[in-house]
Amino acid sequence: MVPKPQNATVQSVTHRPLPPLPKLRVRRPNKPETNPCLGLMSSVLGCWASSGQAAAAQGCAQLEQRLRQCMDAPRDTNPKKNNINYHLSRMYPNIVGPHKRN
Repeated sequence: MVPKPQNATVQSVTHRPLPPLPKLRVRRPNKPETNPCLGLMSSVLGCWASSGQAAAAQGCAQLEQRLRQCMDAPRDTNPKKNNINYHLSRMYPNIVGPHKRN
C-alpha cells in the first residue's frame, strides 16, 4: 500500500443521482421448477445410446426403474407462491426514506 502525500487533495467524482423508483418489484418470481426427473431421463438416454439396443435391456434396467419411480411419484399440484414482492413493498418506505407529500 502506497502512503498518500500530506498535501494531496482528493478529487471527488460527481455522480448523478438515480431517478426515484415508484416501487420495488421482482419480475416473475414464480418461475416453474425444473423437472426433477430430467437428470435421470438424460442418463437413461445416454445409457441406451452407448450400449446399443441389445444390451440396453440388461445394462440400463436399474436406471429405467429409477426413472419410472421418479415419474410415478406424486407432484405438488399447488406450488407455494413466492412472497418477495410483498416484503419488498413493505420495506420500500424504509429504503427510500422520508419524502414530501403533495
